[in-house]
Amino acid sequence: MLPPWYLAHVNRVIVGLHRLGVPMPMPALTVPGRTTGVPRSTPVSPYEVDGHTYVVAGYAESDWAKNARAAGRGELTRGRHRERVRLVALPVSERARILREFPIRVPHGVTMFLKAGTVANSSPEAFAAAADRCEVFRIEPLD
Repeated sequence: MLPPWYLAHVNRVIVGLHRLGVPMPMPALTVPGRTTGVPRSTPVSPYEVDGHTYVVAGYAESDWAKNARAAGRGELTRGRHRERVRLVALPVSERARILREFPIRVPHGVTMFLKAGTVANSSPEAFAAAADRCEVFRIEPLD
């Protein structure tokens, strides 16, 4: 299991590169902090299911997931390209279907879930079973 400080450091490096305009394979999602309103950024791996785009928080109680739930909006950044988006948190009952697709559509993200102990293995069923431990947001364009 990865220590929380490790992921925080990796995320800071990726977000810093985004701020410099360096195109990264993972976009950054920036949302206002729920208590301060200060913009907070984290790398995400959006993926499509049935024509809709989703992002997953490996920890439902992570700060970025709490901020995204509270704000309901954010900005997705890829290099210098920015897009304002609405973030719709899915109820637990709808998450399994979307999570089942994660290991198929975002194979590079599976390792993080395994190391964090969020899922038992890399099967779609293991991801679906984590629906109560992961937050899933549907991304909709605001503009």
